[in-house]
Amino acid sequence: MKSIAARLNNITGQIEGVKKMVDRQTDCLQVLTQLKAIKSAVGSVMDTVIEEQFNTCMKSLKKEDKDLLINIKSYVKTN
Repeated sequence: MKSIAARLNNITGQIEGVKKMVDRQTDCLQVLTQLKAIKSAVGSVMDTVIEEQFNTCMKSLKKEDKDLLINIKSYVKTN
């Protein structure tokens, strides 16, 4: 599996590609298709970070920050 950094680099490349598409006034449907792919890729990275690093993050947080992180995890899982 690709590292998180590699996946983020791919997303950065996708965003740059969409910027070029917008500059060239590419068909709206093609732009939206690429944006949906970017959204999905970002969501996948978020899921990975949460699953791989959630417990580590929890150990070093204050109570109110733990509550926030738990809410973020719940939100990401449902959206």
